Amino acid sequence: MKVLVPVKRVVDYNVKVRVKSDGTGVDIANVKMSMNPFDEIAVEEAVRLTEKGIVTEVIAVSCGDAKCQETLRTAMAIGADRGILVETTEELQPLAVAKLLKALVDKEQPQLIILGKQAIDDDANQTGQMLAALADLPQATFASKVEVAGDKATVSREVDGGMETLTLTLPAVITTDLRLNEPRYVTLPNIMKAKKKQLDVFKPEDLGVDVKPRLKTLKVSEPPKRGAGIKVPDVATLVDKLKNEAKVI
Repeated sequence: MKVLVPVKRVVDYNVKVRVKSDGTGVDIANVKMSMNPFDEIAVEEAVRLTEKGIVTEVIAVSCGDAKCQETLRTAMAIGADRGILVETTEELQPLAVAKLLKALVDKEQPQLIILGKQAIDDDANQTGQMLAALADLPQATFASKVEVAGDKATVSREVDGGMETLTLTLPAVITTDLRLNEPRYVTLPNIMKAKKKQLDVFKPEDLGVDVKPRLKTLKVSEPPKRGAGIKVPDVATLVDKLKNEAKVI
């Protein structure tokens, strides 16, 4: 069984992002970048399926500029067998990424596509769903447990009312939630091994995909600063302020 795992290069989750002075976007100059945490969980799950003898090959895919090769090498250090970079300097929106992944799904014919439920930079939570629609594949989002047997995958997912269990016929698309697993620590020997693994580079035009943005960002601004809190002498005053000032009751 072949598994395709898309991974995205994002600003590291420990970094406090700052908006550019002209409001055109987020300042990423000299900022630490890393693999999207949800995608890291997806790679880990694919590698665990390999260790169980269910999966025979894990292919990591990234779309973006040449620096995304670092992210792919990290995925291969975790355990992916090879990497594919779709190299472009265009701003990639979820629909464009989904179209690129659809082209790679047609090319590689994986039985399973596992990707993070969302990226922590745009928080769009759209790519997995769009890919499933474009490729006409069954999907299970926000997976907290995945079991694969034969041509079926059983996925437990968290919903507002509790847990939902879905059975999918492969090939299928699964997006990962935080509780699915805890990614392993990447060791130095595995980092060195990853440097020797195969990494293929394509351009969007090689895959016949138009990645021009469909949406335009008008302005990016920081959220308003939170006002200072106040102390109230008694419950009656608190209720009065909640009712007449905050207007929440």
